[in-house]
Amino acid sequence: MHSRRSVAACVAIAFAVMLPAAPAAADPVADFYRGKTVEMIIGAAAGGGYDIAGRAVARHLGRHIPGQPALIVRNMPGATSLIMTNALYNRSPRDGTVMGMPNNTIPLEPRLKLLAAAGNVAFDVSRFSWIGTPVQEPQVFWVWHTAPAKSFADLKTGKIIMGATAASADNYMLSHLMNQTLGTRMEFVTGYQGQSEINLAVERGEVQGNTTGLTNLVVTKADWIRQGRIRMLVQFGGERVAEIKEVPAVVELAASEDDRAIWRFFTSKFKMARPLALPPEVPAERVKALQDAFDATMRDPQFLEEAKQIGLQIDPLGGEAIGRLIAQMQATPEALVERLRRLLAAK
Repeated sequence: MHSRRSVAACVAIAFAVMLPAAPAAADPVADFYRGKTVEMIIGAAAGGGYDIAGRAVARHLGRHIPGQPALIVRNMPGATSLIMTNALYNRSPRDGTVMGMPNNTIPLEPRLKLLAAAGNVAFDVSRFSWIGTPVQEPQVFWVWHTAPAKSFADLKTGKIIMGATAASADNYMLSHLMNQTLGTRMEFVTGYQGQSEINLAVERGEVQGNTTGLTNLVVTKADWIRQGRIRMLVQFGGERVAEIKEVPAVVELAASEDDRAIWRFFTSKFKMARPLALPPEVPAERVKALQDAFDATMRDPQFLEEAKQIGLQIDPLGGEAIGRLIAQMQATPEALVERLRRLLAAK
């Protein structure tokens, strides 16, 4: 009897060994992305702060997306990224294979309606899904070393000609809002394609200054800073950042609490300085996978080393946190928003 049981056990073991191993649990997200190409569309010209940050992320993000798809970058500048944002919302596939980096003014559009004058606003901000931003950084007001302004006080007594892309862009609106609330006297030349064109215009003497993201200066114009060819006079944020702690924050310069509230609201968008978004209706599991991939990229030693080498200060904010920040913006009292709208529209 014992012998029969042993033989039966041996047969059972042999049969089990002959059976194929159970397949590993399928990952539908990895299966979807495997062999595909994901496109990142940057709503700004090549060579500027959005482009620098976006391309740095793109070089590493694909490794962390399940299925490890290829990732390519395309620039679609124009109308303060309105062209790109409309395209992302209305014409991009809603399957997680296309993401966009809009201007950080886009989340304010439902309240301020700043972009309507630049073209048709054909999107609903609340329907985007947000992946994250690699940086939180202030914009910086700077002038060329030959400009007749050595401090903020000088901006109230002499005119400075500022280069800008459009009246709906931060490189116009921030200086214009200083004129309206702080008594400065900037004038503007608009129509430049992007930051690189403005930089050349400054060197040629066409204009005397600009406002741009701090990273843009540190990464692309480190020689200007090192050689003292520009003066940074104001930083646009709620408080001074350590990298330029000697430069006053605009909130400090405002004389009234009403003006300080205006500036706190308008500069809150720089906490999501370079946001990445997905169009509506991307399946939730792919949204989550891309958010997780972004978070993993922000911790990736290779990415962080590259960022360090090019001078990109990584200070990320995840997709869910961006969603909460936008919700706070939408809850801002209407009286404050209406006053800001009037100030930005003033001539």
